[in-house]
Amino acid sequence: MASADQLKSLLKSHLEGDDQRFYSVAMQLAAHEAKLGHGKLAEELRALVDQAKARRGLSAQEGDKAVPISRPRGELAGLLTVTYPKFRLSDMVLDDELASKLERIIREQRQATLLLSNGLQPRRKLLLMGPPGTGKTMTASVLAGELGLPLFQVRLDGLITKYMGETAAKLRQVFEATDRTRGVYFFDEFDAIGSQRGLANDVGEIRRILNSFLQMIEQDASHSLILAATNHPEILDHALFRRFDDMLHYQLPDEAHIASLLKSRLARKAVKGVSWKRLAKHALGLSYAEITRAADDALKVVLIEQRDHVAESDIRGMLEERQLASSRLKGSN
Repeated sequence: MASADQLKSLLKSHLEGDDQRFYSVAMQLAAHEAKLGHGKLAEELRALVDQAKARRGLSAQEGDKAVPISRPRGELAGLLTVTYPKFRLSDMVLDDELASKLERIIREQRQATLLLSNGLQPRRKLLLMGPPGTGKTMTASVLAGELGLPLFQVRLDGLITKYMGETAAKLRQVFEATDRTRGVYFFDEFDAIGSQRGLANDVGEIRRILNSFLQMIEQDASHSLILAATNHPEILDHALFRRFDDMLHYQLPDEAHIASLLKSRLARKAVKGVSWKRLAKHALGLSYAEITRAADDALKVVLIEQRDHVAESDIRGMLEERQLASSRLKGSN
């Protein structure tokens, strides 16, 4: 049964138009009911809150004048950017292992109340590791889209400052937001704050930031998902790995996945007889993002030249152009 204070807080936040507080109290009520063993009621309350948040997010995307419930305000506006993705898992081309892990995360989140009421925690703190362009950022969007949650991207330029102690204070604001507003919180280029203590270029302030992050993520008991992505897992501090519930590994696509990606992007506009398998050989070593850009470039050429279909030579040319750019970039490093 809800406490008198919770009911008063719920009504007060509604009357004052404080939507963030209203949803926060509603989620507290759901958690309280779950602890009492009222799993079905708790699940229904939480589902209603999530649906309300999702509807507010979609209406904002469609031009609704109402301010989205989850839009960061005040100083948080400089630390977080918010979007409301519509992506689904089916929009990604994934290997079987990674697809299975993401499906499990989504399934656990959808049944979070059931798990919590039985003393179990759903996976929600995730470390994403792999080369650039392999789907880490897309994963954050997909999880938000699948779960009907806002995606908050942590702005490192706003988070990291030169003043001692200020970054840790801002980091605490981010973690406080995870408790107030359920969402997917995404730390991209995480090695900027998660690199090993004691590296040659290490400075004292970075060590303090890392120590603060370790403490905050371990203490975090919100219902939000916290994602950290890095292109350089080898330089992450070893203490980080045990703070995450799961680690997702991303790889460059093989021929089969390249062919699948090209076909999904271009099949409707391609001439008959295109060999996706043959084209895939020209894209080995490219990331998913580079292949997607090459496919889009081929479509642009056809539209500008007012042709009806994309030829295999168009696609091959764009893939080879990406390969050349990639090799030049590697040669300059």
